[in-house]
Amino acid sequence: MCTAASRCLADPVQQKPLVLPGPSSELGAESVSNLKRLHGRFLHITGMYPTHLHLDPFYSQFSSTDGDNACHWGRGSAGIFGAESTDCDSPITLVNATFQWINENLKDSIDFVVWTGDSARHDNDELIPRSEAQVIKLNGILVEKFVEVFGKDDNLNDTDPTNDFTIPIVPSFGNNDILPHNIFTPGPNTWTKAFSHVWRKFIPEEQRHGFERGGWFFVEVIPDKLAVFSLNTLYFFNSNTAVDGCADESEPGHEHFEWLRIQLQFIRQRGMKAILTGHVPPARTASKQSWDETCWQKYTLWLQQYRDIIVGGLYGHMNIDHFMLQDNHQIDMRVISSEVKPIKKPQDSSDFSIQSSAEYLTELRYGWSELPDKVEQEKRDRKRRSKHDKFLEKIGGKWGERYSTTLVSASVVPNYFPTMRVFEYNTTGMDELVSQTKTGSEGFETSASVGSEKHRKSKGSKKHPTTEPKPPSKSQPPGPAYSSQSLSWLSYTQYFANLTKINAAFDSPRHSHSANFTYEVEYDTKTDKVYRLPDLTVRSYIDLAARIGDFEPREDDLWVDTSEKSQDDASTAKKKKHKKNKGHRRQKAINKLWLTFVSRAYAGAKAEDDLREHFGMAAQD
Repeated sequence: MCTAASRCLADPVQQKPLVLPGPSSELGAESVSNLKRLHGRFLHITGMYPTHLHLDPFYSQFSSTDGDNACHWGRGSAGIFGAESTDCDSPITLVNATFQWINENLKDSIDFVVWTGDSARHDNDELIPRSEAQVIKLNGILVEKFVEVFGKDDNLNDTDPTNDFTIPIVPSFGNNDILPHNIFTPGPNTWTKAFSHVWRKFIPEEQRHGFERGGWFFVEVIPDKLAVFSLNTLYFFNSNTAVDGCADESEPGHEHFEWLRIQLQFIRQRGMKAILTGHVPPARTASKQSWDETCWQKYTLWLQQYRDIIVGGLYGHMNIDHFMLQDNHQIDMRVISSEVKPIKKPQDSSDFSIQSSAEYLTELRYGWSELPDKVEQEKRDRKRRSKHDKFLEKIGGKWGERYSTTLVSASVVPNYFPTMRVFEYNTTGMDELVSQTKTGSEGFETSASVGSEKHRKSKGSKKHPTTEPKPPSKSQPPGPAYSSQSLSWLSYTQYFANLTKINAAFDSPRHSHSANFTYEVEYDTKTDKVYRLPDLTVRSYIDLAARIGDFEPREDDLWVDTSEKSQDDASTAKKKKHKKNKGHRRQKAINKLWLTFVSRAYAGAKAEDDLREHFGMAAQD
């Protein structure tokens, strides 16, 4: 644990991209020693200090979790490792125990780490207001924890700036990593300059100027094969009142997408693939729109046009484990080209209680209920097949290229249980290739075309049509998000720490060691018999979404509830069968897929009765 600001902000070591193994005869002895065999696994931190660590140095064990006490004052139930299902932030004990668990269980079996922001505590205690120095210091503490786990022991002071981390780590800005929260002004600004120092060893040297300007960068985590992009989603964020979307050339959001377009074009030219990561996901339902509509439109278009190289998108912020489908049929080029100005929706609310999140998840489900159903289509077409399969036609062909996927991981404290996620990806064909460590991003555009002061016009300047990204050639095979191939995501394992059980094992602060602290598997998509995902391609998620959205689920997606309560409910339902509101009748059959989906959304921290109350699952949906 840091005891002084100077130590917390000590120079983080530089990371080194992984290289692919190959014949030693082609390389010098020093280069051979730097080669690493890929494990085909990476960590998305978004649940313990992950996408929402919200480290709180003022957290007090056994303090009150009520109201304004924020686990700082009074006496109450604040646990040794955190106060799950409250508004309190994370204590340093939770951070230390999590990194220790990563060190003992994951360190030597992953290839890189995606860290999706929000590391500083909320400003939820008027007696201890946040300051700029404190926010920067808390992020520095986490950098130091990464050094402890992933820093090389033998050359931490090596002058080579690319040779000190055992694997690459890719962070991104969270809306609570700045002050005031949510408000991120056009760069260069205080925060891009401060984090270019705190994260300077994470960010490739040739991209630091661009980072200071906009807070975005990428890391070539597998040289010549895979780049992970850190998007500054705060410029897309609906609650950031310092900016205004992505349509006007004067806006940093517009510049961000131009930068991304140019980089992805270079990625394509080099035969590489890309993962897009960031803090705030592109949520878009009737009650919840996290991004400005102009930014959502561009993002969806970019996903469509670069579908041959984008593996997928990883985000956090919303505290709940779920996924989204972006539908390219909803792309409106008039909005993208500024011909039509979209209606502004209410700002994204920071309140994402079980009530508001239940509304959001239910809206997702209703949207998925409109997806074409393969089984039903096959039933209708059984007697008379059309020349082209109607189902495939509706989803964009054999690979489902009408849609793109975004995966959102649950967060740590506050709210629910701490979580983290380990992805498994396809390394077919890469174990025979050779690539030496690169010190730069050769061939990539940094600031020549975007990022100059001349490029960003003054407010009110004439708008010009957005340069539309080029689509893949018609002869190009489907990308890794659609067809299982090298770098495609195969599965993920969701881990969680049951704080209720862990905290119960300790009765005083003197017992606050981490010997009994552990993460356990909540579910693994590779073996999960409820989701039944053969892989993480778009087609697999289309099928899962359609099943979740089915209000008359298949037999294998039902549970027969034989509990006494359900029997009583069924009896009551018979007596009221002639009454109105039949949609809420109690029946024995429960949609187990929907129940499992919402239970996992809260990392298993919500009781089944609570889920049934908020999601109306006392009857077959």
